Amino acid sequence: MATRFGVLGTIEVRRDGAPIDVGHAMQRRVLAALLVDAGRAVSAEALVERVWGDTEPANDRRKLYGYCSRLRHALAADGTAITRERGGGYRLAVEPSAVDAHRFRELSDRARKAGGGVQADALWREALALWRGSAFAGADTPWFNAQRHLLDGERLAAELELVDVRLRLGQHDGLVSELTARAEAHPLDERVVGQLILALYRCERQAEALEAYERARRRLADELGVDPGAALRRLYERILTGDPQLAAPRSAAPPAITNPAATTNPTDTMQPATTTKPPGKSGTVANAGTPIARQLVPRLLPADVSLFVGREDEVEEALRLLGEERPGPATLLVTGPAGVGKTAFAIRTGHLLASHFPDGQLHADLRGFGDEPAEPFTVLGTFLRALGTPGGTVPAEMTGRVHLYRTLLAGRQTLVVLDNAASAQQVSDLLPSGVRCATIITSRTSMAELCARRLSLNVLDPVTGLDLLREMLGQDRADADSGAARAIVETCGGLPLAVWVAGSRLAARPHWPLAKVARALADEQRRLDELAVGHIAVRASLELTYQQMSAATQHALRMVALLPGPSFAAWALAALLNTALPEAEAVLDDLVEVHLVQAGSVNVTGIRYQLHDLVRLFARERTESDVPERDRTAALTRLLGASLHLADLAADTLSVDFQGISQLDLASWRLAAADADQLLADPLAWFNDERQFLIDVAEQALDGTEGVAPAAGLATALTTLFQVGSHFDDWERLQNRALKAALSNGDRHSAAKVHRCLGELTTILDRYPEAVDHFEQALLLADGEGPTYQASATAGLAYVHRLLGQYSTAVLRFEKAAELAEAAGNVNCLVYATNGLGVIDLEQGRVEAAIARFAKCLRVSRVAGYRPGEAQALRCLGQSHRALGAYPAAAADYQQAATISEDLGDRLSATHATCWLGDILIRQGKHREGRRLLARSLWIYREFGNLWGEAATLYALAEAHLAVGRPAPAIRRAEAAIRLWRQIGSSKWLAVGLGTLAKAHTLAGDHTAAARARDEAEAARKA
Repeated sequence: MATRFGVLGTIEVRRDGAPIDVGHAMQRRVLAALLVDAGRAVSAEALVERVWGDTEPANDRRKLYGYCSRLRHALAADGTAITRERGGGYRLAVEPSAVDAHRFRELSDRARKAGGGVQADALWREALALWRGSAFAGADTPWFNAQRHLLDGERLAAELELVDVRLRLGQHDGLVSELTARAEAHPLDERVVGQLILALYRCERQAEALEAYERARRRLADELGVDPGAALRRLYERILTGDPQLAAPRSAAPPAITNPAATTNPTDTMQPATTTKPPGKSGTVANAGTPIARQLVPRLLPADVSLFVGREDEVEEALRLLGEERPGPATLLVTGPAGVGKTAFAIRTGHLLASHFPDGQLHADLRGFGDEPAEPFTVLGTFLRALGTPGGTVPAEMTGRVHLYRTLLAGRQTLVVLDNAASAQQVSDLLPSGVRCATIITSRTSMAELCARRLSLNVLDPVTGLDLLREMLGQDRADADSGAARAIVETCGGLPLAVWVAGSRLAARPHWPLAKVARALADEQRRLDELAVGHIAVRASLELTYQQMSAATQHALRMVALLPGPSFAAWALAALLNTALPEAEAVLDDLVEVHLVQAGSVNVTGIRYQLHDLVRLFARERTESDVPERDRTAALTRLLGASLHLADLAADTLSVDFQGISQLDLASWRLAAADADQLLADPLAWFNDERQFLIDVAEQALDGTEGVAPAAGLATALTTLFQVGSHFDDWERLQNRALKAALSNGDRHSAAKVHRCLGELTTILDRYPEAVDHFEQALLLADGEGPTYQASATAGLAYVHRLLGQYSTAVLRFEKAAELAEAAGNVNCLVYATNGLGVIDLEQGRVEAAIARFAKCLRVSRVAGYRPGEAQALRCLGQSHRALGAYPAAAADYQQAATISEDLGDRLSATHATCWLGDILIRQGKHREGRRLLARSLWIYREFGNLWGEAATLYALAEAHLAVGRPAPAIRRAEAAIRLWRQIGSSKWLAVGLGTLAKAHTLAGDHTAAARARDEAEAARKA
C-alpha cells in the first residue's frame, strides 16, 4: 500500500489514491505539525505551540497524547508509526518523499540542477502540480501561518523559475495572459515585470512591452519613490535598440549559454535581492513573506597561510575535485591526525579556489574536538548575517535557518569551509544545496556516513619536513647544522604542528644552535614512544615549549585555558591573573612570541587573541594538574566580575535604559578606572567586539560555582547593549537561561531583574501577553524590596497596557511608576512614565495636556543627560504638533529626535521618528520626499520584525495615497495595516486604520464597504 500525505492544500492522507479519515481538524493539525519534520522527533512543547499557538488548552499534553494515539491507529494499516521519543517528543516514521511539501522541494531542487531545458520544464510542472490550494488550509496558528508564508514564497519562486525555463524554450505565446495577471498581483516585483516585458516583445508586441515598463516605472516611483533596478532598465534599453539576442529561440531546446551576460533571460541580470522570511521564534512570523535579505558577497576565509610547504599533489587533487564541472554541489572531506595541517590546507585551497566562487566564501571553526563544539544553529546565524540577512529577521528555529540558508545559496556560486568538524551530524545542516556551491570539511574522523569525496593528509615526509624548517629559519641556518635539522623533523614525527613549534622557538632565538633543540626533543622521545594516541608529537612539542617559558608565562597559559570561547582580549587575562592590563598585555606578547597564543585582528578596542584548540587542551591539562580548584574558581570569579563591571559601565555610558538598577555591587573584581575608560571610549564598538565572549562568560558562570547573582547580573547588564544592537536572539536565550538558574536557586532579586528585562524584550517583539507576564512576575518577586526594583517593571507594564488600548489600567500603572521612580531617584524611569501619561493624553484628545507633559520630559531629560528620553519626548511633541496641524514644528521635532537616536546607534528609535517625518512631509505637499522616507522606514521595520512600526508606516502610506486621490493603493495599504493591528491587539490604532479604510472606500465609490469599515472602527473604539 502506498500512503501519501498532503499539506499543500487541505491536510489529507491518501492510501492507494483513496482518502482516509484521520480525524477532526485539531487531529489533522497534529499530523501536519509532525509531517513538516517527517522522520524526525518533535518535542511535545513544540507540537503544542504549533497546533494551538497562543490558545493552549488546559491539559494540553493529555490532549496531544490522545490525538497522537488516534493518529497511530488510523495510520497503522500500512505500518506508518508515530513513536514516543525520549524526553516526551513524537516522531512520524515516514519518508519525506511521501509528503507533498517535501516532494515539492525535492522536485524543485532537481529542476534547478537540470538547467533550463525540457527536463527542467517537466520537473517544475510536476512540482507545481502538487499544489491543491493554500498550504495547511484551515490551520490558523502563528506557526502554521509562518509555514504557509514560507511555502507560498517557494511556490512563487518555482512559478517564476518555470516561466524562465519556458521563455528559454520559446513558449512565450502561452505566457502573456499568465504574466499579465501575475504582474497585476505583484506590480512591484521587477522580475515578474521583466518576464512580462520579454514575453510581449517576443510576441511582436513591442509597444505593449514598452508600455508595461513605463507602467512599472511609474508605480515604483509613486509607491516607493525609487526607479527601476539596473536589470529592468537594461532590458528596456535592449528592446529600444532592438538587441538581436532578445529574439525568441528558434527551437524548443535551450541554446548553450557560456556567457551569462549574453543570456536572453532577463532574470539572469536581476539577481533576487530578497528572500522570503522563514518562521520566527516559537512559531511566530514577523512580516513573513517580506523581503529580508540583501545579497552580500561574504569573504569569511581567514588570511592565507604564509608558511605552507609540500602538499602539491593533495592541493591539485582538491582543486580538481572542487573546480570541475559537476551536476550538483561538491563536498570534500579532508581527514588526518591532529596537528597534520588540515586547517592550513583548507585555507590555502580555499584561497586558490576563490576566483571559482565569485559569490563569496563562508568559513566556520566548528571546534569539534573542544569542550564546547560550535552549534550548527549558531553557525547558521553567522552565515545568514554574512549573506545579508538583517539580525532582527534571522529565524529563531533551526528548520527556518536551514531553509533560509539553502534558499539563499540555491542560486549562488559560494565556497563553504567547515573546519574542525566532529561528525556528519554537526555539518549536515551546514551543507549548501546550490548546484554551483562547494564545501571543504576538515576533521580527524572519516565520517563514513557522509556523502563526500575524501582526501587524507599524512605526516610530512622527511624532505618536506626539512623544507618547512628551512622556510622558518632560513636555508643557510638550517643547512649549517643539517644533521640536527633532520633530527628535529624526525623526532617531531613529521607532524607539521610539532615542526612549527620547534622552528618557532629557534626563529625567535637566533643565537640558539639547532642541536640544542634536537637534544631536547630527543629527551622527550621516551614519552613519545610510551604514549599510544595519535597526537603524541603535538603534546611533546607543546610540553617542550612550555618548559622553556618562565614561571609567570606558564601560569598565564594555564589561566588562558580557563577562558570560554576561542577569542579573547587582554583585559580578560588581566582578571584571571589578578593583575593590571599592561602586565597582561606583556605576558600575552611572550605567549605570542612562542606561538602558543596567536595575535588576531586588531579592533577599535585593541588586539584579539586566539588559542588553537590543541594548545588549549594541553594548557587545560596543566591547569587541572597544577592549579588547585579553589584558585581556578577564584580566577573565574574575577573574570565574571571584570565582565560585569565593564558591561555595566558600557550600558551606563550609553544611558539608554530606565531600569535604574546598577549591577556594579555584584562585580567582585574591576579593572583600574583608567584602563576601563580606555576600553570603553566607544562602548558600542567594545560590545560588538566582546558580545560573544561576554555571553560565553555569563553562560560559563551560570553552569559553574561563581554564583548565580553575578552571572544573572551580567546577563541583565547586557540588556542595553543587546537592545541597541538588536541582538534579540542572544538577549532572549541568555536571559531565559539566567532566569531558570535564578529561580532554581531561590534568588528572587536576580529573577525579578531578569523578568523585567525579558518584559522589555517581548514588548519590543510585539509579544504583549508574554511581556505582561514577565513584568507582573518581576513585580511579584520584587514585592517588599522597595521602589528601586519596582519602578521600571511598573512602567514597562503600563506601556504594554497602553499599547493594548487599556488606558485606565495604563494610567494607574504609569502614575504608580512615576511615584516609585521619584522615590528611588530614578530620573530616567520618571521621564519614561511621565511621557507615557502624555501619550495617553494625546491619544485621548487632550493635546495641550500632553504637550505640557512632553515639554517637562524634554527639560528633565536634557538636564539629566538622558538622551533616549530626550528623543522620545521630541517624537511625542512631534505627534502633538501633528495633531494640531502645526506641521513645520512637528517636522523639526521629528528631525531632532531622529538625529539623537542615530547618534546613539539606535536605528529602530530613529525610524520611529523618520516614519512620522515622512507623513508630515506628505501633509506639507512634499509627496516624493515623504514617500521615500516612508518606504525606507517600512524596510527597516520589517528588518527588525517590528509589527507596530510596520503597521504605522502602512497607515501613513495609505493616508499619502488618499491625499493625492488614489483610493486603490490606499485600500491595500490600509488593509495591510489593519491586519497587523489586529494581530498585535491594538484596538485604538485598529480604529484609526479602519477610519482610513472607510475614507478610501468612499473615495472609490464603494459606500457599502465604507459603512462596514466605519462600523468596525466604532466597535474597535468601544473595545
